[in-house]
Amino acid sequence: MRNGDETPNLVDRFSTLTGHLVSWLTLAMVIVTFIVVVLRYVFDAGQIWLQESVTWMHAVVFMLGAAYTLKEDEHVRVDIFYRGMSATGRAWVDLLGVILFLLPLCVFIAWESVGFVETSFQLREASRESGGLPYPMLPLLKTVLVFMPIALSLQGISLALKSLRTIRSRDR
Repeated sequence: MRNGDETPNLVDRFSTLTGHLVSWLTLAMVIVTFIVVVLRYVFDAGQIWLQESVTWMHAVVFMLGAAYTLKEDEHVRVDIFYRGMSATGRAWVDLLGVILFLLPLCVFIAWESVGFVETSFQLREASRESGGLPYPMLPLLKTVLVFMPIALSLQGISLALKSLRTIRSRDR
């Protein structure tokens, strides 16, 4: 674990569980893509809803995998100085990154997404394509837009608390 933590907390375990569950969705994407290709090129047939489902599965993998990616420290970072820093320096960067960037961004995304999802349910939104995903699939899938910033914020708070522990333990 990062910053010398021995035991994962509840948020870390949730992020790990979510990450592992979502990883199976990548297998489903491969299988569905294979089915789409076989239907199209072998049987000269296609299902729009099947093709659309691959796009939505990809979005779900990305959004629900974000907290797991942060937990595992596999997110994109400009690592010019961070790598050479002490554990305390890295903890400060992580703490300030969470407070100044991650949490405000997550609050903004969650705030903006709620209305977007509500509107989707109110309109009983379905695919624009004939034969595409029916209602309520799109509103349910768009609901992930609200869960992603919540999960990412919780994982960010977990990271911030670990960073604080590291900073405090080094200051003694």
